[in-house]
Amino acid sequence: MPSAGSLWTQLLVSGLGWLLAALPAGQPAAELHHVLPVRGPVDYGSVHHDYPATDMFADCGSPVVAPVAGVVLEVSRADAWDPVTNRGAARGGKFVAIRGLDGVRYYGSHLARVAPSVEPGALVYAGQRVGRVGHTGSARSTPCHLHFGISPACRGSGQWWIRRGVVGPYRFLERWRSGRRGSPADAVARWSREHGCPTRP
Repeated sequence: MPSAGSLWTQLLVSGLGWLLAALPAGQPAAELHHVLPVRGPVDYGSVHHDYPATDMFADCGSPVVAPVAGVVLEVSRADAWDPVTNRGAARGGKFVAIRGLDGVRYYGSHLARVAPSVEPGALVYAGQRVGRVGHTGSARSTPCHLHFGISPACRGSGQWWIRRGVVGPYRFLERWRSGRRGSPADAVARWSREHGCPTRP
């Protein structure tokens, strides 16, 4: 007989499937529940070096969680970055990208590892562990941190120059940290209306 925990998990996943089917991609969800994508002590600033994103510094191995309920779009369990070639697509090292119920893509990279259950197409809930903080990819010489990016979930969502982040996450992270709600869906939609899905960096 299944345990109470596994029954709860089955009910939760089946409920998530219904929600994903009921809510069209890109529909703003003002009341959608978000959480900080790093569990435990974390430090981050309001600016990033040359494009909108946030580096969230935490102890190596700290849990990385899904910031919102949604479906996994992409996963990289391999660190293919080479400083000689410095290919943009490999800079994130190990990463997870999730399309939230609000239609927004949430990207976390430089992971030490990705959780075994996290595969493209898997449903996740807000707060579900998806990996561990690390410094893979182009972050090998920096302290452990999660690179967190927010972007539209463009078709064929592998364009690294969009996936890495196009809307600054800081104000949303501050809301979630204090327990307030706030989806970046409207900000991402505005960016999409202006830029579309660029085919090159």
